Amino acid sequence: MAVGAVPAVRTAGGALPTAGFVLAAALALTVALRAPAGLAVLGLATFGILHNVLELRYVAGRFEHVLAGPFLRLLLVLITGIVVCRLLPPGPLPHTAEILLAYGLLAAACLRALRARPLALAGAGLVLAAAATLSLAFPAYHFVVLAHLHNLVPLVFLWEWSRCLPRGRAVFLAVQCGWVLAVPALLLGGALDGVLTPADGGVARLAAAYTPPAWLHTAAGLRFVAVFAFLQTMHYVVWVWFLPRFAPDASAAFERRAPLLRGRRAWLLGVAAGAALAVLFATDWAQGKALYAAVASYHAYLEFPVLLLLVAGLAPAPSDRRKDLS
Repeated sequence: MAVGAVPAVRTAGGALPTAGFVLAAALALTVALRAPAGLAVLGLATFGILHNVLELRYVAGRFEHVLAGPFLRLLLVLITGIVVCRLLPPGPLPHTAEILLAYGLLAAACLRALRARPLALAGAGLVLAAAATLSLAFPAYHFVVLAHLHNLVPLVFLWEWSRCLPRGRAVFLAVQCGWVLAVPALLLGGALDGVLTPADGGVARLAAAYTPPAWLHTAAGLRFVAVFAFLQTMHYVVWVWFLPRFAPDASAAFERRAPLLRGRRAWLLGVAAGAALAVLFATDWAQGKALYAAVASYHAYLEFPVLLLLVAGLAPAPSDRRKDLS
């Protein structure tokens, strides 16, 4: 499909994708309330690697003019350092190194985005320094926040994508804000406790990774696991269903950069690598999770520089597809 071409399904505006998100959110919330640990584990084993591949394809294609040259090489070096930290045995030193590398990544993005605006750059530097100080002082909180923040990131990409809708944008965005913000708020506030299945051993094992330490041994642990399971599932909906189908221009741009992964080859790569990792999950969950966490660093950490560039207005505008959607 040529760059800028849009599936015919988008010519009606955002009705179909909006309906798809409503249905997906309803199903994901139902399962997250009944079996949060099972949904989180099975979702990761089934779609974890595939969504990594498809997200990297979208980001590399959509932001091809930003993620290039020395800047891209610097980002890859910093993220590879994070991968090495995650492959080492867990401990204070690897965690500290990962935090420092993560803020180095953000600093590089701020420098790239704000180098022509010294006052804004200085302000961003102060904010990053303060945040890094907090993260180093409370590393357990840092990684819990990072786990949940990663699942909130799609809202920014969906917001940007919606700029090309000829009609129905307000409803589309309301639905996105509903599942990204409103549903988690209801869960964390206890509004859905009456239909939330009591915690079991699976929830207890996952709670430490997704619950702020101060609330770990309270009823909030179950709520945070349910929130993570729900948002992770919707995260997969965005990267595995929505953007591959409704943003073909990004896929086409990526295929120009990586012709060996044209068409279904990216999908086959994701499915094959995911199947191999699923075997490891089944035989040694802890080792599989550690390997996945390392590999997933590339897609997870590459999001944040792109988001900073978007906020700064340096990312190129999406292809002008309004005439195709009218």
